[in-house]
Parts: sequence; C-alpha cells; structure tokens
Amino acid sequence: MTDGTRPSSARKGRHRKKWRGQGASKSSNKAGTLYGAVDLGTNNCRLLVAVPAKDGFRVIDSYSQIVRLGEGLSSTGRLSEAAMDRAMQALSMCAQKLQRHRVRRIRCVATQACRTASNGAEFLATVRQQTELRMQTISTDQEARLAVRGCEDLLDTKCDAALVIDIGGGSTELSWIDFPANGASRDERHEVKASISIPMGVVNMAERFPEEGDRNIWFEAMRSYARDQITAYEGAAAFAPVFAQGQVHYVGTSGAVTSLGGVHLNLSRYIRSKVDGMWLSRDDTDAATARLLGKTLDERAQEPCIGAERADLVLAGCAILAGIQDVWPAPRIRVADRGLREGLLLGMISADQRSARRRGMSKRTNGSQAQGNTNGG
Repeated sequence: MTDGTRPSSARKGRHRKKWRGQGASKSSNKAGTLYGAVDLGTNNCRLLVAVPAKDGFRVIDSYSQIVRLGEGLSSTGRLSEAAMDRAMQALSMCAQKLQRHRVRRIRCVATQACRTASNGAEFLATVRQQTELRMQTISTDQEARLAVRGCEDLLDTKCDAALVIDIGGGSTELSWIDFPANGASRDERHEVKASISIPMGVVNMAERFPEEGDRNIWFEAMRSYARDQITAYEGAAAFAPVFAQGQVHYVGTSGAVTSLGGVHLNLSRYIRSKVDGMWLSRDDTDAATARLLGKTLDERAQEPCIGAERADLVLAGCAILAGIQDVWPAPRIRVADRGLREGLLLGMISADQRSARRRGMSKRTNGSQAQGNTNGG
C-alpha cells in the first residue's frame, strides 16, 4: 500500500506528527489508553503510538526506517537474510518503544513482501519469538481499505469521485470512491466501490528496470509498463464516465507523492505540516518529476526531500503515478503523509469506542430492569 518510505526526517523517527490538528504530546498521556500500530512494508518499517483525541488521535511517538525487506524477492521468491536482519532491527526498535510507553492496544501488520515470500510466515514467527510482536499478514483488500481509512478526512466530497493511490514498495493499491450527489459530511465514512492491488511497487519496479542509458527512455519504459498493468483492470469501468467529466481528484498516500510535494515546494528539509494535505496539479507533478528526471542518481540523493536511501526508487514511484494519470486522468492530487498506520489506529479506537457504548447501553438497560423489578416487588 505505501512505497514504504518517508523522507529522511521521518525515517529516523525525529519528528513528532500532528494529525487532524491535534498537537503531539512530549510524553505519554497517562490518563488515556495508548494505541500502537506497526506497519512492515516491502520497503519500510513504521510505528505510531497515539492516544485518542476529539477528532481522531494525538501522536505520542513515531518511528520509520527503510529496511528494503523485498529486496531481491522478485527474482528469488524469498526474503534474503540481509533484508530480514534489517527488518528485525527495525522491529526490535518498534518493540522497545511500545514497551517503553507501556502500550497495551497494539496491531502489527505485514504487507506485500511477507504475503508473497515463501519464507514470509517463517520470518514473522521468528519476529514473534525475538520481539513478542504478533505480526499479521493482511490481504491486499485489507491493505487498501486501511490506507483509505487513514487518509479519509482529506477527501474533497465536493467532487464526484476520488481515487486513493497507495504506491508501495512491492505493490500499488488503487481505491475508487464516489460521493453522493447531495454532498457528504467530511467526517462520514466513505465506501470503496472498486479496488485493485497490483504487484508493482517502487522496489520491484526499480529491479525490473535498472537505471541505465538515456533516463527519459528508461522512465518511459517504466511508465508504459505501469500503464499496461493498470489498464488491464476492468473492475472500475463504471467510473470511466465520471473521470472523463473531470470533477475528480486523487489522494496520494505514499513516499513517492510526499516526495513530489516536498520537491514542488523546494523545501530545504522535509516538513510534514507543509506537505500533508497540500494540493498538486497535474502540471505540478509533471514539473517535479521532470526536475528529478533531469538529475543523476547522486544529484537526486542531494535533494533534501529524497535522500540517499530513496534516490534510486523515487523515479520508479513517479513512473507508476504517471501511468495512473495516463489511464485515470485527474486534474489534481492531494498529498497524504498518512495511510495504513493511521487506518490501523482509527480502526482500533473506533472498535473500542463502539464496545464502550454497547457496555454503557447494557448497564443502563440492566439498571432499568433492576429498578423495575424493585418497584414491582
């Protein structure tokens, strides 16, 4: 679902995120239940620790580290020892943070790399033994819906439809959402009408198309491949007339899209508050992509919002986005520095709140019945 990456400031866990206007706390909120979400992707391992707030949650701690778990997977069908070692180190850090904050409500998920690797389940069993993290490999449908949930409040319900794009390290999830003609509340849950997960992400795309020769020819080969993969899906055909009319938009929840946002803004360092929620036009994304395409690998590594760890992957993500734009054109994209982890947290918090309401109703009902029995005696 994501390309598993975040710019360097996020990768090293140095930033404190604000989410839905809620400021981050400097320490754990002892008065509230802490929730933790771990996302082990094909390229990145991420953690969020948060406490419920009025409009969602407030982040207490976060961590993100590139691990490239899916490196070489497309050719061997297995997770390599080096990749598993990198992922284990990152997961151990996540476990330490969860323990330090004494988090009791935790959900840990793994995505494309562990779904497809022949030794994926074996690796996750080892993770549990060494870190006590109970990792669950989720389906492509679950991954797509969690990503949508995580960025749901960024949808512009004045449009006719939206396409949520999650360009991951090993797969890309596309989710089509339409809006009622009379509009919808910003806080309303929106149903995914069609979705697809394509086994095409920045890691396996970069491995399939090594950077060599003319960069423009190389990029167009990736773009053409992405376009063909997307065109093959016919499940969203009902949305074609809606997209043809143009009253649509994207929400892009991936490092490829957040990177384009940072490049477009010419940031000297990645600043989440400036990128998350911003709008980019088609011309903006084309210009930012062209700027990156005009740079060598070393020059891309010098871009503040790219860095050395992502320099060889960012244009693969741009090519996937360009392929999507070719097949499902939309005039603008909303950048989302949020996604699966946020979806996990919101799901747990909502489930607990529903359970609490049911318990409250049950107590009131039982109390009324007891009062009635007393009065009747």
